[in-house]
Amino acid sequence: MQNTAAKPYAPSSEENKEVILKVLSPLFANKHSVLEIGSGTGQHAVYLAQQMPHLQWQTSDLPENHDGIRLWIKDSGLQNVAEPIELNVSARQWPNCQYDAIFTANSFHIMSQENVSDLFAHIAQQLKPQGLLVVYGPFNFKGEFTSPSNQQFDAFLKNRDPKSGIKDFEWLNELATVAGLMFKQDFAMPQNNRILCWQKL
Repeated sequence: MQNTAAKPYAPSSEENKEVILKVLSPLFANKHSVLEIGSGTGQHAVYLAQQMPHLQWQTSDLPENHDGIRLWIKDSGLQNVAEPIELNVSARQWPNCQYDAIFTANSFHIMSQENVSDLFAHIAQQLKPQGLLVVYGPFNFKGEFTSPSNQQFDAFLKNRDPKSGIKDFEWLNELATVAGLMFKQDFAMPQNNRILCWQKL
């Protein structure tokens, strides 16, 4: 059995997994396949797939994160979590598959605006009709931060990478509309985060 101490670990993933599950459970109740963009350590994938065994959960990330994701999947023993596929949101070609839903957590504020635009440009091709795009993280509304802590976090992100930072909901919704998605719901989450949900028309 794999030594769990060797697995990558993100405290934030442990802290927010239950509140994310409460939102995703009804959204994904009638879904069968989910692509997770930016699976990171793999913690969310394993926990959410375990709690929603009716789903086939496809992990994805850049190659350097695959080993850690595989460790979490192997230790879980779950049959409904697939090993990670390579996915760069700005790549010209995405995997030739369609899913009932796409989920991504704590990724948009790490990405550049170009990355996020590229993601929306490809997203409709990856979703089946009536498929959902569900995004967790911090967001601005009408160009304003929702809390002082989010403003400080944004400054931290931009100091580390000037192209990163918290994205505006209105801009994201414009990209989604162009991509053929309709905004469905906004869920308030702890720590000044949100879950935003769009549906493919």
